[in-house]
Amino acid sequence: MIREAKLALEDGTILKGESFGFETTKTGEVVFATGMTGYVESLTDPSYKGQLLMNTYPLQGNYGISEKWFQSEGIKAEGFIVREESKHPSHAKSTKSLSDFLSEYEIPGISGIDTRALTIKIREHGAMKGVLSTEDIEDEEILEMAKTQQGIEELDLVDQVCVKKPRIFGEDFKKRVAILDCGIKNNSINALLKRETGVVVLPYKMDYKEILDYDPDGILVSSGPGNPERVKEAIGNVQKLSERLPMWGICLGQQIIGLAFGAKIYKMKFGHRGINQPIKDLRTNKVSITSQNHGFTIDPKSIDDTQLRMTQMNLNDGTPDGLEHKELPVSCVQYHPEAGPGPHDTDYTFDRFLKIVREY
Repeated sequence: MIREAKLALEDGTILKGESFGFETTKTGEVVFATGMTGYVESLTDPSYKGQLLMNTYPLQGNYGISEKWFQSEGIKAEGFIVREESKHPSHAKSTKSLSDFLSEYEIPGISGIDTRALTIKIREHGAMKGVLSTEDIEDEEILEMAKTQQGIEELDLVDQVCVKKPRIFGEDFKKRVAILDCGIKNNSINALLKRETGVVVLPYKMDYKEILDYDPDGILVSSGPGNPERVKEAIGNVQKLSERLPMWGICLGQQIIGLAFGAKIYKMKFGHRGINQPIKDLRTNKVSITSQNHGFTIDPKSIDDTQLRMTQMNLNDGTPDGLEHKELPVSCVQYHPEAGPGPHDTDYTFDRFLKIVREY
């Protein structure tokens, strides 16, 4: 039996489609991502916490689900919006369908939505608060929920996805990187282990003296969800540790490093989410295609009053995609060089960071 699902937006729009996944109601910021593949990686990416994810590619679920593609221990997005749900996946590694995957983590899905029209609406009006319900709910009630929920900039999302106690990997390696965890992805950890570098994943709130007790050779400030200005302990740790050890940031990590050195942050109209964002390295003029997932960014004008300089730029809108400190061994990128399923143009940035770690 076909079950109806509803998607309500804060501007008063209600879209109705077919329900799949778990029978529940979830709130969140409605955002779109442009990747043709990678729905498992996106759904399990901690950076999507607090958001109702819509993929612009019309068919989702066609190659099923495998834990090998997970970026965390499970789904972190609040809901999934698709044009068409594939109910008969085909892949050698697949163990379940998309709908079963959502049900396992109590996440609602809606299909039969005109994702092209909704993407155009978001591009014109910006990301919006929304509610996705696969339950029997009145239009007035779901609209009220959409309008009255807190905006994503007001939520403490990092606390919902970061580790609560240290996790150690690769203890036999000679060098070790401490990750200030704001929502680290499995691919980032694996990228370091692949390069024979040990990893200790630490809560971002941990006192910097305790972080140093783990004897790290470098610090990685991780990616993660939400407003970087709410992660004040991480900003403080960056300020205290940046003069002691080489430091690198990814995505939210760049924003935290920027704030630590006096740059300003603003919320973007609809953000960068997808695997086709072009960036230019201002030192080499090399252009790379990157995977990105962020709704906040550093104001490029504010960098001039800091000890930071822009090293890479987004070619679509000129926002900073790479920064470095003028004196300290501190740098960061706004994109995801560890992206799965890709692209892998910027995988070299891990090697560049670890070279500094080994020579420091």
